[in-house]
Amino acid sequence: MKRILLNLLPVLFLLASCSKTISESDIKELNGYWEIEKAEMPDGEVKEYTVNTIVDFFEIENNKGTRQKVMPQIDGEYLTNEVYENVEIVEVDGKTMMKYHTEFADWQEQLIKVSKDELIVQNEHDIKYYYKRPIPFSKK
Repeated sequence: MKRILLNLLPVLFLLASCSKTISESDIKELNGYWEIEKAEMPDGEVKEYTVNTIVDFFEIENNKGTRQKVMPQIDGEYLTNEVYENVEIVEVDGKTMMKYHTEFADWQEQLIKVSKDELIVQNEHDIKYYYKRPIPFSKK
């Protein structure tokens, strides 16, 4: 019996760590600029993004807000096309979901992790996207 419990302990720990919910204070960290670092496909293949001409800008308050694609400039400013995606953050079956809406489409991504410097989301095709805070061109 003791052996069975010892074998189950790592599995239970893994399940508990994978089901960590995203807190309100975590969601506040989502605000600001994010650039994609890499994408991990369901088969484990990883695509690295070394240069990004477009970054995401989030503005979220009370679990609702927008995401906008912006283009970093040499002087540290960002150009925009004034196109926004509406975002709502909701809990679904114990997962934190980011539901997007535009006049053309609706989709969602699971918010896996968000902190001051790291953002991980997983889309409906099980592709995980890893983001980091961008470094302005003038400081690279």
